[in-house]
Amino acid sequence: MSEELIQKVKQMIIDSLRIEGMSADEIDSDAPLFGEGLGLDSIDALQLVVAMEKEFSTVVPDAATGSKVFASVRSMAGYIQEQQG
Repeated sequence: MSEELIQKVKQMIIDSLRIEGMSADEIDSDAPLFGEGLGLDSIDALQLVVAMEKEFSTVVPDAATGSKVFASVRSMAGYIQEQQG
């Protein structure tokens, strides 16, 4: 997957969650999004689902899929690429 897509996903996370004072370069592509890593919660997950649908026309059909997709930025980018491919 392209570094460009990973950067777009990082920027989407920052924009959709209104994360102040953080740049895309500060987000580790492989760090967990929930719990330790970025420390996101279930409300954030819902916002990311909506943002992915808007920006990438990619749907996350259920919670089981979501838990895999939202493991990290890299897993999100991989899922988006797979759905668009």
